[in-house]
Amino acid sequence: MKIFTLLLMLFSCYFVFAQDPSKKISLELQDATLKEAILKIEGQSGFKLFFADEWVDRGHVTLSLQDVTLEEALQKVLANTPLNFYQLENGQVVITRNNIIYDRLPEGFFPKVDSLSTKTETTVVDSYNPIFYGPNKRSQTNIETVYIGKQDQAGGKRIYTLSGTVKNLETGEPIANLAILVRGTEIGTVTDQSGFYSLKIPAGTHILETRSFGNEDVQKRLLLYNNGSLNLNLREDYELLGEVMLESNPDKNVNNATAGEENINIEEVKNIPLILGERDVMKVAATLPGISTAGEGAAGYNVRGGKTDQNLILLDGAVIYNPAHFFGIFSAINPFTSGDMTIYKGHIPAQFGGRLSSVFDITSKDANTKEFAGEVSVGPVTANVALEIPVIENKSGIIIGGRSTYSDWILKSLEEESLKNSEASFSDVLVKYNHKFNDKISVKTTGYFSNDRFSITSDSLYNYQNLLFSLQADHKLNEKNTGSLLLSNSSYNFDIEYDSQFNNNFISGYRINETEAQLNMRYLHSKAHKFDYGISGKLYNVQPGEIDPLGAESIIQPFEIPQEKGLESAVYISDQFEVNDRLLLNAGIRYSLYAALGEKAQKIYEEGQPKSEATLVDTLYYGKNEVMETYSGPEVRFSARYFILPDLSAKASYNSTYQYIHTLSNNTTVSPTDTYKLSDRYIEPQRANQYSLGLYKNFDSNEYELSLEGYYKTSENILDYKVGAQLFLNENIETEVLQGKGRSYGLEFLLKKTEGRLNGWLGYSYSRSYLQLDGEHREEIVNNGEYFPANYDKPHDVSVVANYKVTQRFSFSANFVYQTGRPVTYPTGKYNQNGMEYVLYSDRNRFRIPDYYRLDLSFNVEGNHKIKKFAHSFWNISVYNVLGRNNPYSVFFVTDQGEIKAYKSSIFSIPVPTITYNFKF
Repeated sequence: MKIFTLLLMLFSCYFVFAQDPSKKISLELQDATLKEAILKIEGQSGFKLFFADEWVDRGHVTLSLQDVTLEEALQKVLANTPLNFYQLENGQVVITRNNIIYDRLPEGFFPKVDSLSTKTETTVVDSYNPIFYGPNKRSQTNIETVYIGKQDQAGGKRIYTLSGTVKNLETGEPIANLAILVRGTEIGTVTDQSGFYSLKIPAGTHILETRSFGNEDVQKRLLLYNNGSLNLNLREDYELLGEVMLESNPDKNVNNATAGEENINIEEVKNIPLILGERDVMKVAATLPGISTAGEGAAGYNVRGGKTDQNLILLDGAVIYNPAHFFGIFSAINPFTSGDMTIYKGHIPAQFGGRLSSVFDITSKDANTKEFAGEVSVGPVTANVALEIPVIENKSGIIIGGRSTYSDWILKSLEEESLKNSEASFSDVLVKYNHKFNDKISVKTTGYFSNDRFSITSDSLYNYQNLLFSLQADHKLNEKNTGSLLLSNSSYNFDIEYDSQFNNNFISGYRINETEAQLNMRYLHSKAHKFDYGISGKLYNVQPGEIDPLGAESIIQPFEIPQEKGLESAVYISDQFEVNDRLLLNAGIRYSLYAALGEKAQKIYEEGQPKSEATLVDTLYYGKNEVMETYSGPEVRFSARYFILPDLSAKASYNSTYQYIHTLSNNTTVSPTDTYKLSDRYIEPQRANQYSLGLYKNFDSNEYELSLEGYYKTSENILDYKVGAQLFLNENIETEVLQGKGRSYGLEFLLKKTEGRLNGWLGYSYSRSYLQLDGEHREEIVNNGEYFPANYDKPHDVSVVANYKVTQRFSFSANFVYQTGRPVTYPTGKYNQNGMEYVLYSDRNRFRIPDYYRLDLSFNVEGNHKIKKFAHSFWNISVYNVLGRNNPYSVFFVTDQGEIKAYKSSIFSIPVPTITYNFKF
């Protein structure tokens, strides 16, 4: 026995001394498994390595090592894994997951107890690097613990980034607008449209919680050692359908680097009282600071002192030219098929171009791929339905939404003779198909059509349509690179049918069509840099106007303005650069190139003289697709966010933009009688530069959001017109158009309350918008060449949107709007010349129409909250314009028996009650 013990001791000593930590190791590994690499190190070093097989059954290693120590070899092999190692003194190495094994506890780890009392004195321990958990650290055992990242022995960093995606467990679809919070802290974020989130969290142990409407709440215990990812798959929670939540995008307004960005969730605006009970996301957008309309019932939006044609309105990536029904009284965007809308009115990402003022990026909902679902609404003049139909379970589905009005039937049943022969109808249809091939490839395609027909007078019938199509293919190339290919086509058609008692009946209209291809890429270079880059090309085809006789007896002669064609191309790149924990930059550049193309005749006028038929000297003819004129230039996009406090940030931005397509109108609103014009030899592209600076603050765990932002914008080549200009069906439109300078500035205030029984927002804008038309010739000068208020200049704009939840089922809502009256030009006298009497007008836009204000109220009734029932209902009882305010839409003048008389026109001068029934299944 003694001999055996002696031999064992000698063998042990030999084994220990045979292990030499400084022994050099050389390895050539080519796509070797992690386990193979560890065993080869074990063989060469003589050390015994202990590990769990399930930790090393993934991953491959390719590297070359020459004469390195055991420690160096292990560090290289385990570099891109969550594994660490600890070397024992007996020639053994233990492989650990995530954490590091330490030889001793830090001083102060155990609390000191005073022997004369029960008071415990605790010493604060650096809980970041290394990470220790004291003996009094207790936790709930029913919460899953997740280990994130690999503990860094070098130490030095205290804050790490946790990111990932959240998807529906059953359908596999990404879950957007899901709140992800760290319990006991003010750390939180929200998932974007692709379900992606990112959080900055101190190293250590934390409880991560999810909160959303319609999905289960999940809790995870994090053991955070380093940067890492955590993907979540959540089940739907139908018990939450009765909740009314306005908690959207917590912290996003403070955290992101995009200044002047607004996000609207369509579902959350259903309580806001609007005209005839229609849920209208575009009208809700107009209640936000910096966004206004020219008047009640007006189509088009003025954003930060810009014209209505300076907004890029996208529906699933395709341009929609007229997002309004019946001259703007109703929106052409179906709320039941729409998901979210993001408005960029300050910093415009480099991906977007072609407009000066803003981008309205509207995305429709993806169809439910698990089960059949739908939503129906019935109102006093419209009906709306949307159906979601699975095609391939958990892979593809189709959503079909349609809306129509039965106002024609109402008009014909009225006793008023002047209205019996009137017509007012509209409809729109959206069809979207989404297909997910696998976790990396998905395709979405959308088709949309809207049609309006109305005739308020007995002799004219107006008709216009929007038609668009988009196809988007998304591909995740790898963990760092994703790409998206977008093909789209949009068209807008307008016609007037004039039928009178005389032989001058006609049909007249115009057309615009554009086709675009975009390739957008994203590269996640590192935690500090995220690159977006891409290329796009767009082909415009514009038919400016035509007229044809209506009927065989009409004396009207056919006439057509030659077609215009233009090609707009662009390339862009931007970088979201996280300089440090406080400073975040988003810097990019977009270079756009435009070419005006033939086939067309280009007239040449005498140089130095005003453009008119009298100064026409020559005509140049360009063949099909021949380049007539080119314009190009860089567009700088920059925005920055700096944390003053954890919940207070300052943002600054600068944008430069180009616009190559223009709307021509001598009206104050975008009516369908407008026409479109492409840049050419005489009409240069519009250009603008905008600067903005703002403060963003959240209070009481994001229950309150406060923002204060100011901006200053200068613009060039803004289109206007000469006095008495004839714009429609004018073959020489360049002789009537003026281009001048613009200047606008303003201050925007927004206070939101996102939670609680009382929620909503208060918005206020002070803004000014001026134009200067100062040419070389007298007819090109307006108001003596000085700056004057634009048609849409409204200094004061106040909006209050409030919802009060009495119970889970019953709530009240209110909407109040006040705006300064817009500018107008008044006649100030008359004079006689050569026996003729003429009216003398004031300087352009010298006066203003009366101020506008309106109060709307509604009572909302949710259906009962039983889970097992066919449909969930919702009633909306509202009164539009409760005060019966006769708000003037416009002021016009007529001459009656030699006397000039002023008249005001209004759209809704009395209270308009409405009851609407919705149900969702």
